[in-house]
Amino acid sequence: MNIRPRHDAIVRSLRRNGTSTIDTLASEVGASRRTILRDISALRDEGYVIHSDVGRGGGLQLDPRSVQTTTRLSVQEVFALLISVAAMRAAGTLPFSELADAGLAKIEKSLPADRVRDLRAFLDCLHVGQLSPLQDLSDMGRMEPELLPAFEAAFLGRQLMRFDYRDAKSRVTRREVEPQAMLILPPLWYLVAWDPMRDGFRHFRMDRISNPAAIPDTSFRRRHVPFENDVCPYSELQ
Repeated sequence: MNIRPRHDAIVRSLRRNGTSTIDTLASEVGASRRTILRDISALRDEGYVIHSDVGRGGGLQLDPRSVQTTTRLSVQEVFALLISVAAMRAAGTLPFSELADAGLAKIEKSLPADRVRDLRAFLDCLHVGQLSPLQDLSDMGRMEPELLPAFEAAFLGRQLMRFDYRDAKSRVTRREVEPQAMLILPPLWYLVAWDPMRDGFRHFRMDRISNPAAIPDTSFRRRHVPFENDVCPYSELQ
């Protein structure tokens, strides 16, 4: 487990269990005692108040009022939150949209200026619409977590993307495309890309994409994507 997910797992465990031990945390996150001790020290440096009690019945306790004072959210993480909110709003399942928007605005303010620019450029590529009620969802699968970092590199760096794609008949092909937009038609998500081999736009269901990666030292130009009338940019979503 990488450092950030491990730190998050430690904080969640301490919040849920009240008291834990180094050995218990090490077992939960799959790390050594020495690594956990370094993690606890790092978390304290970030502002978490973690008490240590020695002796029988002792252990580690996280002050329930303790909060992180340094921000570790990446553009990918903020973007994941934003597109989740966009998807819920488009599906009509976001009852507290004003509170969600206010919270996301505070998160955005915590990012450095250059990362805010990246985030807004990322959001310019996001569009939302409604899925046809006739769409077959019986084979809907899980999207790979590697998609977001690949998208960040491809969209922000204007790099081509390479991935394996499984079509509706389960045939798998290797594709190299110019990523132009992301389209959310809840519950399906699509990569909209210009396919040079087919000289046209293609919609790729993200749950059918595997092994995604941006291709270094490549570039492409932005193209106007001819969306349907019921699709709108995320920035215009009300």
